[in-house]
Amino acid sequence: MSAAAALEIAVEKDLDLVKIAPGSNPPVCKIMDYGKYRFEQSKREKEAKKNQHVIEVKEIRMSPSIGENDFNTKLKNGQKFLREGDRVKVTVRFRGREMAHTNIGEELLRNFAAKCADLANLDKQPKLEGRNMSMFLSPKPQTAKK
Repeated sequence: MSAAAALEIAVEKDLDLVKIAPGSNPPVCKIMDYGKYRFEQSKREKEAKKNQHVIEVKEIRMSPSIGENDFNTKLKNGQKFLREGDRVKVTVRFRGREMAHTNIGEELLRNFAAKCADLANLDKQPKLEGRNMSMFLSPKPQTAKK
């Protein structure tokens, strides 16, 4: 039907004539209440936004000379972050002569990853960057709650 006839029908029904595919030949139009359509669309977007969870990167810092109890505390915090669905960056900071023993830091990080293996996947292997050695852990899909 012609655009003028469609517009006339839309005006009669007190609705809007909306072009769905203006580039096609002939252009495709739909008669609808455009204000109501926009309202429902914004409502759907808000609902989708409410249900999504933004993944944050939490950082845990240690030194190579960390004590057993301190390590366990850091491990517990890391596991809590992973259960909440956040990625975890574990960093070991070397100071002074500790740079000569980077193998201790790597062993510490691998131990941390092994103890988090049931909750997380190792994203990035331990890597030395300047005076810091870091690795990334991401939660396994079934453990991510929120």
